[in-house]
Amino acid sequence: MENKKELRTWLDDFGLSHPLVIAGPCSAETEEQVLTIAHELKNTDATVLRAGIWKPRTRPGNFEGVGSLGLKWLKKAKDETGMLTSTEVANPTHVDLALEHDVDILWLGARTTVSPFIVQEIAESLKGTDKIVLVKNPVNPDLPLWLGAIERLYKSDIEKIGAIHRGFSTYEKTRYRNNPNWQIPIELQTRFPDLPLICDPSHIAGRRDIVFDICQTALDLNFDGLMVETHHNPDKAWSDAQQQITPATLVKMMEDLRIRKSTDTEADYRNALNTLRTQIDVIDHQVIEMLGKRMKVADEIGLLKKEKNVAVLQTRRWNEILGKMILEGEQNNLSEEFVLRVFKAIHQESINHQEKVIKG
Repeated sequence: MENKKELRTWLDDFGLSHPLVIAGPCSAETEEQVLTIAHELKNTDATVLRAGIWKPRTRPGNFEGVGSLGLKWLKKAKDETGMLTSTEVANPTHVDLALEHDVDILWLGARTTVSPFIVQEIAESLKGTDKIVLVKNPVNPDLPLWLGAIERLYKSDIEKIGAIHRGFSTYEKTRYRNNPNWQIPIELQTRFPDLPLICDPSHIAGRRDIVFDICQTALDLNFDGLMVETHHNPDKAWSDAQQQITPATLVKMMEDLRIRKSTDTEADYRNALNTLRTQIDVIDHQVIEMLGKRMKVADEIGLLKKEKNVAVLQTRRWNEILGKMILEGEQNNLSEEFVLRVFKAIHQESINHQEKVIKG
């Protein structure tokens, strides 16, 4: 993607003194519901009203959206409140209908992003549009797939593009509905620093009590905005009730969130930061050295197992290591989730080394 600076222009055009806030219900349910929420959001920090119109669920039988009828409600909400509107599109037909009803921001959902075929069809149907198009990360933690979807839009002459981080599915039980895997959006930021990045804390959280914490983490990581599912009566919502908050809660949340400066030019701050970063660099070097030494030991274990014709994977030993490291991690203020991720990666690399030795 060349000329990346053009991508941030649409965000700068809003002229906001705070992060962009996109808020509204998971699903448009009735005209009254959409209009009620829109009017309650009108005088908040929310600039854009969101609502799902088409809501195919993982399994059929649940509420799957009102369809194109809901686009008329969004248009009416826009006319009455002056808010911009936003909805998810999953095929060219959705795109055509959304454009027909003057939806301002379209987004591709996580299940759409996983299919280059569908993304290409949507990109072609949007070719040349001046609408803002946001791309949610794919369901699985696959950065190239996320980037590929963004690039397909860019190559269709769509310049107003952004990314939405909504977390990733995992078989492991965590405190989140979708694991944030913050290192992936951080890598996206690193590669394309001028690509606007929005956080969807609702889908990461899966429950309203941790939405604030996720928002704060996103702002600490210099995200450009938030997409928060907001409902005037969340407990009665027809879909994803447990993760939606009220407009009043959104107002309080935006008051309490701390907006960080991207940097500080004071000499004392810069000197202190450089000192701490030097310490980090030294420790990181030591970590790599220790990992290298660990893999040399793994190579020796591989030779011993080869000589004695012993299987590489020793499950009991692996479980002993995990249990011990989780306890040591707690003593060093490291979360169990983090320790598991780190040592699973180390274990896999150790297996790779042993297999290489045995096959060699």
